[in-house]
Amino acid sequence: MSDKKKPKNSKTENENVVDILEGSPLENAEDLKQEGTGTEPAWSEEMESSDDAPDGSKAESIEPENTQTEIPEEESVELVTTTKYKELSEKKKKEKKEKKKKEKKPLDRAAKKKRRRIILCSLLGVVIVFFAVSKVFGSSGPQTFVMTTGAITGEIEQTISTSGTVTTETTKSYFSDVDVKIGDVAVAAGDAVKAGDVLISYDAEDLATKTTLAQLKIQSNQGNYNNSVQSNGQKWGDLNEANVNISVLDQQIADTEAYITNLENKIEQKKSDLAYEGALLQISLLDWQDHPDSDEYMNLQKLVQLNSYEQQNNAEVKGWEDELAVYNKMLSDYKEYRSEMKSQKSSAEAGRMTSGARQELEADNQTKGIEASDSLESLQAAANGVVAEFDGVVTEVNAVEGGTVATGSQLLKLESTQDVMVRVTVTKYDLDKIAVGQNAKVTIGSQEYEGKVTKINKMAEQNNSGASVVGTEIKITNPDSEVILGVEAKVIISTAQEKDVVLIPVTAVNVDMEGEFVYVVQENILVKKRITTGISSDTMVQVTEGLSEGEQVVTDVTANLMEGMAVATMSQ
Repeated sequence: MSDKKKPKNSKTENENVVDILEGSPLENAEDLKQEGTGTEPAWSEEMESSDDAPDGSKAESIEPENTQTEIPEEESVELVTTTKYKELSEKKKKEKKEKKKKEKKPLDRAAKKKRRRIILCSLLGVVIVFFAVSKVFGSSGPQTFVMTTGAITGEIEQTISTSGTVTTETTKSYFSDVDVKIGDVAVAAGDAVKAGDVLISYDAEDLATKTTLAQLKIQSNQGNYNNSVQSNGQKWGDLNEANVNISVLDQQIADTEAYITNLENKIEQKKSDLAYEGALLQISLLDWQDHPDSDEYMNLQKLVQLNSYEQQNNAEVKGWEDELAVYNKMLSDYKEYRSEMKSQKSSAEAGRMTSGARQELEADNQTKGIEASDSLESLQAAANGVVAEFDGVVTEVNAVEGGTVATGSQLLKLESTQDVMVRVTVTKYDLDKIAVGQNAKVTIGSQEYEGKVTKINKMAEQNNSGASVVGTEIKITNPDSEVILGVEAKVIISTAQEKDVVLIPVTAVNVDMEGEFVYVVQENILVKKRITTGISSDTMVQVTEGLSEGEQVVTDVTANLMEGMAVATMSQ
């Protein structure tokens, strides 16, 4: 290493680097040019005398004239001519003028050593940034950065997220079956009950009295009916005879009418055949009318005359017509006798009891019997009180202790907590995805339950925004005691699932007039690929055609991207 001093106004190559970086954001670069003694910069002396390298390790002595940071002149100029560096240069020049006004204090050895390390680290950072920028921009112009990710093979689930109100599938309104005083009301609105719990009890004394009266009424009604039947039973004989004869006559009349119809058909058919034969003979006669003297013409004339006679005097037809007259007389006799039997039947019924009176008696007896029996059964059942038929919540209570209720009065309302569901709505965009039988997750508060789509309404409705939506019911298949009716529940419906399929982020899929496509980066070149998609989740989408696992797709597509352009990638 040379100890020779350089001329006062000459600069080392290191100083040239500092001059290039003048105005850069490296702190104290201007001051370093002014420091040192003699004709050699202070930071060069320190480099000669120090045993430490910039990174703190031991190093050999460094000759300033041989220490260079290889920054090409063109690239240095490109860096310092940016707008940002110009602004910083102006700022540093102002700071330089202010510092010159102040008295400079000489730096001690430790400060110089620290300053030297700062400048060397800064130079190294600038060089790294410069080469990174050079790699991106290169000689062919600036490239575009794009975010990419690889297509993967995996599992995807398509869902619909919505919310609705928890409600019951089973509601039971309890009405009073008896006209009895209320004894005890054991529940209030909002109470949870179990199947078999007694909800309301009737007054025992009043119930016993009403039960006895109901039993006596049944006995009285039956006795009155029996007396009426016995007093009008003497005409049953005539009535039975008439019924038997009418039945026989109905059969005889039917048989006779059928035979008469057959005779009429045969007579009609025979006459039709003779007429047809005569028509054929007339046609043949016309064919021979130009030969009136021929034997053929003469024979045809005779046959025509014979046919005409047969049509008027056919023996077979005459016999059938005579037989028809006999059966018509027989049919008339049967009908007349049947009319007599009908009259006998009516007379017998009238003598026993008029039709209206008999119907009234029957109806009245049945009505009274049913009413009395139902009343007695209801009174007997009321002894057990009003009992819950299922687990649920009492949502309404109308009965009052000590009050008398009329039959048919509503006592309370119970809604099941075993058969519960969530009523939700879906838009037209999700209607094609949802189907009865699909599984769902239902979240009520902090509890999660299994669900299943059980009903999709066939008529749309309007929501608060005026949009058309379709009501859907999600049955909770594993309810417990924590379910509260009327609260809001979050629902996630699983509409489709696929396994071992190619997946990419939803943000990578684009659409144009020809359909769906993605941009794929191949050797830093943007390639446009047409794809066919399947189901999708919130973040991923299935690709059924056009893409393979591992291909790098662009996820931050912007309008300035074009197929064939050079890009630099950053993995997501």
